[in-house]
Parts: sequence; structure tokens; C-alpha cells
Amino acid sequence: MQIETPGPASNMAVKTVPLAEPGANEIRIRHTAIGFNFIDVYQRGGAYALPLPSPLGHEAAGIVDAVGSNVTDFGVGDRVAYMNAGLGAYADMRNVSADKVVPLPDNVSDEDAAALIFKGMTAQYLLKHTCPVQAGDMVIVHAAAGGVGQILSRWAKALGAFVVGTAGSDEKCAIARDAGCDIAINYRNENWADDLLAATDGRKARVVYDAVGKHTFMHSLDLAQPFGMVVLYGAASGPAPDIAPEILNKKGCLFLTRPSVFPHNAQQDRFRANAADLFDAIGRGYVKASIGARFSLEDAAKAHELAESRASTGAILMIP
Repeated sequence: MQIETPGPASNMAVKTVPLAEPGANEIRIRHTAIGFNFIDVYQRGGAYALPLPSPLGHEAAGIVDAVGSNVTDFGVGDRVAYMNAGLGAYADMRNVSADKVVPLPDNVSDEDAAALIFKGMTAQYLLKHTCPVQAGDMVIVHAAAGGVGQILSRWAKALGAFVVGTAGSDEKCAIARDAGCDIAINYRNENWADDLLAATDGRKARVVYDAVGKHTFMHSLDLAQPFGMVVLYGAASGPAPDIAPEILNKKGCLFLTRPSVFPHNAQQDRFRANAADLFDAIGRGYVKASIGARFSLEDAAKAHELAESRASTGAILMIP
């Protein structure tokens, strides 16, 4: 799947292109499941500019089909997954640098890996590196019924946190509670921030994980405790408003950060250690794949339209 101009989902088109033999440090992967992430929408639509024409997609799982001459840690037939390997996951098959790939343990299926490797690694760095969550912390997870939100909620709960989730409907709030949230608040309600504080008896969060952006960000600053942290890692409702640094002082000497999954996994050793932590959490039952919808690769536009409708819950997969 490729785009030649940014715009609506219908701009994506199926292309047949030749695939070279893998380079010396590459492996060729035959995809069995491809993950969708909201960054794909931002890139396809032009919010995050790409050199055009461009492929799409950051994560997939599959089977090693061939290996380059310098590759010694993978062999033909191995089950693998990847993220942060450059755009191009929306494909039947592709070559990937071996240092961007991790082997899959037996307890993680291909579909679960495609649903979790990007979103789970996002939750991993948020919970373990950006603001290491400890037992007894209160955390707020916006969009708690979404793919990353459910993983964050379950994993934070397993770490001993008191988890407050927000979501865009009462139905999604029920999903957030099923995902481990102690309290779930509908942020479509006019006074949702006041409702949240009433539900927590006025307690505020050590960390607020905000992937919604425009609709929630200013409230996120109000819902963090003094010296707490607001982590803005997405913009599902639009970019967060610009603020003067002095606002952080006035609202409680807050910390504000805008991290990304890619720098946290740029080096091979750290990437594989983070992936091992994620796979351990899956094995312990802390993290579970919640697959909300499956599409054929040719129907990738429908996957994007579903995500943009904000009607989806859980992960979206494409199956070649």
C-alpha cells in the first residue's frame, strides 16, 4: 500500500513492486499480520509530512523468508516481529534490517505480536522509562479503551497503581474498566474533569498519560498532583494548545514531556531488552492483546476510516 499525495484514506493504493534480495545485514520477512497505529493516519493525511510517494506502516509479524550474508541471529523459518524499521509494513513481504527485529517466543502469537509490538513498546517506555510507575501511584490514562490505553491500564494496574481511565463514551468507559481501570470517566461529558476529581475524592495523579491532545490537555495539567508529570504522547483530537512555561509553575511545578517510542528503541540492545520486558509482561498476563477489528491488506483504507471514526476499541490488524 502506497500514497502519492497526502489526504483521505482513499488515497492509498495497491502497488506491485519488485523486492530485491536482502542486503548483507537484512532479513526478508513474509508478513502474517500487520499492525495499525494512529501515527499511520497522521502520516497518510499529511499532519506528519512524508517524502512522496511513500509506503505506510511501522509494525508487523511474520516468518523469516531469507537472510543476508552477515546475519547470524536469525534463520529461515524463524517467527519474528518488528517496529521502528522504517515505513513499509503495509506489504505482503519486505526486507528489514536485522537489528530492528526481535524473535517471537512461543507464548506470543503472530496476531498478538502485530497488535502489541508497537503499542506494547509504547506502554513499556511510558510506564518504565518516561515516568516509572510504582505501587500506590495514581495514574490517569486518557483514551483508556484504545489499543495503547488498554495496555497501559492493565500494566499500570499490575504494577500496583490506582488507575483512572477516560474514554469518549459510556460504552468505552465499560471497556476501560474491563481493562483494569479502577474508575472510568466519559470525557465527552461537559464537566468530566470535575467528575473525575469527585470520583477520586480530590486526589490527583502522579502522572497523566495523554494521547488525546487538544480536547484533554489543559485538563490534564489540572489533574496532575504538585510535582507530577503530564506525558503528551499523541493527538487523537488534534494538537495540544501551546502553553507558556510559567503555566507549569502555577499549576504545581509540573513536569511536561512529549516523548516518542522511536528514540526509546533506537539502539538494538535497548530495543531487545524492552521487547523482552514486554514479552515477560505478556507471559505474566499483565498485557493482553485486545483485537478490535481485522481487515485484508487491500482494505487498509477501511481500517483507517474505522480508526478515524473514533468508533473502534482495541487494536486493528491487517492480514495479508
